[in-house]
Amino acid sequence: QVQLVESGGGSVQAGGSLRLSCQASGSTFNNNIMGWFRQRPGKEREGVARVDLYGMTSYAPSVKGRFTISKDNAKNSLYLQMNSLKAEDTAMYYCAASIYSYWSGEPWELKKFQYWGQGILVTVSS
Repeated sequence: QVQLVESGGGSVQAGGSLRLSCQASGSTFNNNIMGWFRQRPGKEREGVARVDLYGMTSYAPSVKGRFTISKDNAKNSLYLQMNSLKAEDTAMYYCAASIYSYWSGEPWELKKFQYWGQGILVTVSS
C-alpha cells in the first residue's frame, strides 16, 4: 500500500522559511514525477512545484524564486524548501506522486497524480 506522509508544516511569520518533507512508502518513485500542491482557503487545489526523473523542476509563477523542490531517491523522500513566505502562501500543502515519468501539456493535471498525502497546514502571518 502506497503512503505519502508530509511533515514540517506549521506557523511562521511573513518573510520566514519552512521546509516540508514527504516520506513515501510502499513503492519507490525514483522514475516518476512527484510534486507539491496546495489548497488555499476557498480556492481549488493548485500545483506548486514538481520534479521529474531527470531532476527537471517546474514551479508555479507565484512561488518561483522562493520555493525549491528536491528529491532524495535513496530516502524515497521529497522536499519543499519555502523561503520568503507570504501570507498568501497560507494553505494545506499536499505531496503527490504519479505513475508517469513524463507527460506533455498541463504540468499540474490532478488526475495524472495517483497518490496523495493527507496534507499539512502552513500558516503565514503578516
